[in-house]
Amino acid sequence: MFGKRTTFGGNTPGIGEAPRPVASPPPAPVAMPAAQPTQRRAGDGDAMAARMRTTDEVLDVRAPADAQRAKEYFQTKSAIFNALIDSIDLSQLATMENQAAREEIRDIVSEIIALKSIVMSISEQEDLLEDICNDVLGYGPLEPLLARDDIADIMVNGSQKCYIEVGGKVRLTNVRFRDDAHLMNVCQRIVSQVGRRVDEGSPICDARLPDGSRVNVIAPPLAIDGAALTIRKFKKDKLTLQQLVKYNSISPEGAEVLRVLGRVRANVLISGGTGSGKTTLLNCLTAFIEKDERVITCEDSAELQLQQPHVVRLETRPPNLEGEGEITMRDLIKNCLRMRPERIIVGEVRGPEAFDLLQAMNTGHDGSMGTLHANSPREALSRLESMITMGGYALPSRTIREMIVSSIDVIVQAARLRDGSRRITHITEVLGMEGDVIVTQDVFVYDILGEDSGGMLIGKHRSTGITKPQFTERARYFNEEANLVEALERANTEQHEILGM
Repeated sequence: MFGKRTTFGGNTPGIGEAPRPVASPPPAPVAMPAAQPTQRRAGDGDAMAARMRTTDEVLDVRAPADAQRAKEYFQTKSAIFNALIDSIDLSQLATMENQAAREEIRDIVSEIIALKSIVMSISEQEDLLEDICNDVLGYGPLEPLLARDDIADIMVNGSQKCYIEVGGKVRLTNVRFRDDAHLMNVCQRIVSQVGRRVDEGSPICDARLPDGSRVNVIAPPLAIDGAALTIRKFKKDKLTLQQLVKYNSISPEGAEVLRVLGRVRANVLISGGTGSGKTTLLNCLTAFIEKDERVITCEDSAELQLQQPHVVRLETRPPNLEGEGEITMRDLIKNCLRMRPERIIVGEVRGPEAFDLLQAMNTGHDGSMGTLHANSPREALSRLESMITMGGYALPSRTIREMIVSSIDVIVQAARLRDGSRRITHITEVLGMEGDVIVTQDVFVYDILGEDSGGMLIGKHRSTGITKPQFTERARYFNEEANLVEALERANTEQHEILGM
């Protein structure tokens, strides 16, 4: 299929040599150091030609730890990659399906290895083939990590350190980039897919991978020790409330209350710290939105995975090189009010857009949801007030608090505990005002009771004894009152049994 493959033969240049006549002797065999085993993952099949870079840019570090052997590995891979570029038709490669392109690259590389008399074992050759395919079609050294569904976060701190989070614990990996330029090249590949850029002129960038995983890049000169790349991976299979119950993130009764909240169009604010599972929980709650509702999502980088058929996804845009053309979260929320939404879902509230979201919740868009960073329901309310104040609104504190009370029905608090587990620690409803103070009421809370011999925390979700929360009227309207009351009574009965009452 690739016409340029006919360039292989007796007249093919040797490693690092100029073209030579047919009568020239073949190059000396090159010893190939052992390569580390890797897992495989098909890369993104789109824009393959744009990903073919110079040899220096695409070399990754699957080489041995020994410096000399690593150098030999790079030299060998460099020679093979140069020959690959000389022998492949990029325009045709770009039109092929990923798997077909991968097989074609493997065939060509195998021919190069044979014609150049490079000495290596079958397993070494297999690892090198996979290595080069990942560079050409994917994200180089990151591909084996992206393939694993048990990894929640990938954190690259410069070219020589890469950490992952598995099972709630952060661990150092042996993944390395050749140098800072190689790392920046991979960062550019990622952000360019969503029409963004990262360089010295624009050193901070939020982007996403094709599967929806969230990406943040901060580049030099802001990142002193080389670019910092952070990827928040999402599981291929979305978590459900039932799975959260299985993982003890919430009790069965608490999950039923959350289901009712999603069903009865309550305005829900999900609060939590970094990595506490706010977006996952938001995805779980949106699963109970009716399929005939028009839902509009507003996000900095699109990561929500709503399954309803009538969903409009909006995403912010950074300024261009001239500092113009920026579209902020406020702009998106203001515009979506003109799009006849029935529910507005905001990925994360972090600034003056809080005012516009509250306005939307208070003007007929029941069932709207959003997330913010806070460590408790009370702190979430304080942060909302602070965000509105920072937006330049000269409103009295009482007026802002009254707006919050009339807009937010329930705050769901998520937390990442010190053992790495994630729990829903509070389901708290917003009742009203007493004087200048917002009154809240916990419906469910999570108590930490101790820890086991393995250092894992032991805890229990419990009901606070509330049998008819304020949103019971709303549940009655949607014919969910019986389910809500049954869940609360079951939780209260279980609590009484634990206390021996």
